[in-house]
Amino acid sequence: MSEYFDSDENKRDFAFDENVKEADRNGQVDTLHEVKVKTKNKSNLKTYIALVLASSLISSTAVGGALYSKFSNELKKQEALIQKSYNDFAVENSDNNSDKNFENKSDNSSKDQDRIIKTALSEGSPVTEIAKKVGPSVVGIRMTVANPQSQFFGIDLGRSEAEGSGVIISSDGYIMTNYHVVEYADPKNNSSRNTTLEVFLPDDRQTKATFIGGDSKTDLAVIKIDLENLPVAELGDSSQLQVGELAVAIGNPLGMEFAGSVTAGVISALDRKVTTDDKILNLIQTDAAINPGNSGGALVNSRGQVIGINTIKISVTGVEGLGFAIPINDAKPIIDQLIMFGYVKGRPFIGITGREITEIIAKQYGVPVGIFVMDVTVGSGADKAGIRSGDIIVSLADREVKTMKDLDEIKKDYKAGDTVNVVVVREGKRLTLELVFSEER
Repeated sequence: MSEYFDSDENKRDFAFDENVKEADRNGQVDTLHEVKVKTKNKSNLKTYIALVLASSLISSTAVGGALYSKFSNELKKQEALIQKSYNDFAVENSDNNSDKNFENKSDNSSKDQDRIIKTALSEGSPVTEIAKKVGPSVVGIRMTVANPQSQFFGIDLGRSEAEGSGVIISSDGYIMTNYHVVEYADPKNNSSRNTTLEVFLPDDRQTKATFIGGDSKTDLAVIKIDLENLPVAELGDSSQLQVGELAVAIGNPLGMEFAGSVTAGVISALDRKVTTDDKILNLIQTDAAINPGNSGGALVNSRGQVIGINTIKISVTGVEGLGFAIPINDAKPIIDQLIMFGYVKGRPFIGITGREITEIIAKQYGVPVGIFVMDVTVGSGADKAGIRSGDIIVSLADREVKTMKDLDEIKKDYKAGDTVNVVVVREGKRLTLELVFSEER
């Protein structure tokens, strides 16, 4: 039976409790979440791929120096190869007969590819120039969670740290990032009083940060540092992206040890619908390397403009080059509202905590399929409608409800203040109640 939290506060508290248990065992908070995505092959058989949110997990035990040295050398080799490839492209395309470089292709295909490369080079900057332009506005973020259960006579016996990335969007210190990078600092989360945020700037400055607002549904958040005259990233237009154009990822893979790392690739696909944590995200796909710690960092186009926020990679044996970013055009309105209000205004809120009653459970206990109401938020739309703990929601807005996903899909068609009918089963009787959606905060 799946947990359903219409209340974000309840959901976050639940998640933190689970992580505290894990921290007690391992001395760390695991923010590297794994979820499953269903895909279909040509025979319509369903397979499962693990999506890994790209936040870096840093435990109290340091990784060996030899491992870091190896990674560092590999990164240097990669940067050298990237630069060489662009230099080669520039030389090849200065030749009027560059079409000849593409053998075993049709003349039209060769000309198209040559034109794309020339356009990318003429309109954009080499990767090194992109890094110089955007790199100063990409920061490292460290979230430290003190385990309240580890305090013994005032002695701190344990804490957990997780690291990610962020992008400076105003000279006075506003930074956008992924919600999962800073979620325990959210005041709506009971863990916030034990959580601190630190920001590491590329110029080696380090400072505390304040949580401004976050949205778990879009995995976006804003934090702020008290510094002035900061370098600001230029935001682009993700609606103008084309498959095959240059994409550069800047962030902190594996934490601060590799702060400011730059990887390059292409835009592999657009409008990829990816389901994670029961949410459907519309994402940009790229083969630019994205790793734990890159979450919240920048995906940049050839003009040095941020066109996405790196958030997810596919992690499965034998699969490489499948990373995803939130399109900047989707992020902009959310970020603006988080700065102004601390939350996304107008979202409908029911105000219940519940569990799914599956068909198997329904047959076993002689109850209808639906959502069993475990708790009702005081003052919410559900509370005012007369919904009680123990009710089973079977219909909302004249649409059948069997799963939590059904409930969320129906809510998307309404806004705060709208009125709908909700049908519940209470002690074997069907009741139709009038529900006015409150505003989710």
